[in-house]
Amino acid sequence: MSQRFGRADVVAGPGPGGDPGQSERGSLTLMLAVMFVSLVALAGIVIDGGAKLTAAENAASIAQEAARAGAGMVNQQTAYSSGAFVVDIGQAEAAANQYLATASTAGVTGSAGPVPGQPNTIEVTVTITRPTKVLSILGITSMTVTGHATANLESGVTGPGQ
Repeated sequence: MSQRFGRADVVAGPGPGGDPGQSERGSLTLMLAVMFVSLVALAGIVIDGGAKLTAAENAASIAQEAARAGAGMVNQQTAYSSGAFVVDIGQAEAAANQYLATASTAGVTGSAGPVPGQPNTIEVTVTITRPTKVLSILGITSMTVTGHATANLESGVTGPGQ
C-alpha cells in the first residue's frame, strides 16, 4: 500500500486590483526609503553636530586669545604721566585684529572693538562657517557658529584698581 502526499499551495486572496498580493506591492521600498533618510539625518546630527561643537569651541578660544592680546595694550603715556593703567583702544583693536588675521583660516572672520562705558575693556566676536559632511546630502550645506569674548586690563597687586 502506498500513500501519496499531495502538495497544498497557499494562495493569498486577491488584492484590490484582483491579483493576489497586489495590496502590499512596493511597501518595502517606501519603508526602506524612509529608514534611509532617517539614518542619514541621524548620522548627520552626530557627525556634523560634533563638528559644530568643535567649531564653537574654536571660535570661543580664538575670541578669548584675541581679546587678551588687545587688553594688554596699555596707554604708555598715561601710565608714565599719572600712573594709571588704561588700555590704548587703538592699539588694542590693532593687536586683537592682528591676532585674528594670523589665527584665522578659511571660513573664520572676526572683529574687535571697545566696550562702551568700559575704558579698559575690549570685545572680540569670531564667526566660523564650515561646510557639512553628511547633512549636505539633505540640503544643509554649511553651519555657522559664533564665539564672543571680552577682556579687561586689571591693575594692582592686591586686586583690581588697587
